[in-house]
Amino acid sequence: MKFSSRLMLFLLMLGLTACSSAYYSGLEKIGIPKREVMVHRVEKARDTQEETKQQFKSALEQFTVMTNFKGGDLEATYNKLNGEYEASVKKAEEVNKRIADIEDVSSALFSEWETELGQYSNASLRRNSQQKLTATKAHYQQLIAAMRKAETKIEPVLSVFRDQVLYLKHNLNAQAIASLKGQLDSVKSDVSALVVEMEKSINEADAFIKTMEKQ
Repeated sequence: MKFSSRLMLFLLMLGLTACSSAYYSGLEKIGIPKREVMVHRVEKARDTQEETKQQFKSALEQFTVMTNFKGGDLEATYNKLNGEYEASVKKAEEVNKRIADIEDVSSALFSEWETELGQYSNASLRRNSQQKLTATKAHYQQLIAAMRKAETKIEPVLSVFRDQVLYLKHNLNAQAIASLKGQLDSVKSDVSALVVEMEKSINEADAFIKTMEKQ
């Protein structure tokens, strides 16, 4: 049975929250170790970052359309921009949650791993496990740093979108739209920086997943 299917079955049976120790213990009882949960969450975070990258590109396109408005249904054009902004906010929240989920399971995994090192009677095996733990932690820290850095690029873009959407909401006219043009280059630059960091983070996630699958 696939990970997602086993996870769904477990959630239906127990209805536990994803951050409780009982949740991880229950998963292990049905054959899903913390390592597998961690990889799954990194995959989900990677996919969410890809979706977020595309969403902000879409929002930028609509922002550009708004600044180039030449006539037609102004309110409809504004509604599209507002819709893109709201979708971007949701994606930003999802990115934050995905990263937090990874941090939660990684803490549980590394804590368990550290504890179990003391259970070895064979010094060579313990040393080998310690080396793998150290390497995994280092790679994990690199991954989280990349994800958090990419996340910091989201708010500057959202902030500009938020200001402009609010302004247009109460000043929906040609003069207000003209005022948006002064922000366009800045928004393009911020979105470009966001896309670059998201792509770096996505690549880090792919590399981390491959490393975990080889262990």
